[in-house]
Amino acid sequence: MFLEKDRNSSERTGWLEVICGSMFSGKTEELIRRLNRARIAQQKVEVFKPAVDIRYSEEEVISHDASKTSSIPVQNASQILFYAEDFEVVGIDEAQFFGNELVSVCTELANKGKRVIVSGLDMDFQGNPFGPIPQLMAIAEYVTKVHAICIRCGNLAQHSHRTVEDESLVMLGETDVYEPLCRRCFNEHKK
Repeated sequence: MFLEKDRNSSERTGWLEVICGSMFSGKTEELIRRLNRARIAQQKVEVFKPAVDIRYSEEEVISHDASKTSSIPVQNASQILFYAEDFEVVGIDEAQFFGNELVSVCTELANKGKRVIVSGLDMDFQGNPFGPIPQLMAIAEYVTKVHAICIRCGNLAQHSHRTVEDESLVMLGETDVYEPLCRRCFNEHKK
């Protein structure tokens, strides 16, 4: 009897999608593609990014291939809850820059019936799990790991190798600071 009531419920079921990988792997491009498809389906879509990420634009999410969409820059993950109330699909770019609070924010949004699409780096420049992404991957209904091409050998790359001497965990940059490397080339460089 309980299952039948749930089956006939008119409430929307929410879920969480995570798009992860190294820098230059197409994470943001895939996020924008999914958001555009939701817009074509006449769904209400809003996109968020960390205010700290001003590499290409302060108010747009822009991929390395110049695909872009407007967004709301936020200082912390809890602000997303405030702005996302009236939307069916919520996109979050550069999720690794939000703290672990993002996990509870995404859970709450999905529990409210929203489709939540998160993109971010799964590993930091040292090859360690990065920020909230591993936990988001564990609770997501869908996980997509995308890969770049190793700049040194041409194999699939999953590492974001930092090319400048700086031990800060967070360092904004592009090809002037990072290069994608495969496991073998990354490990050879660490020696």
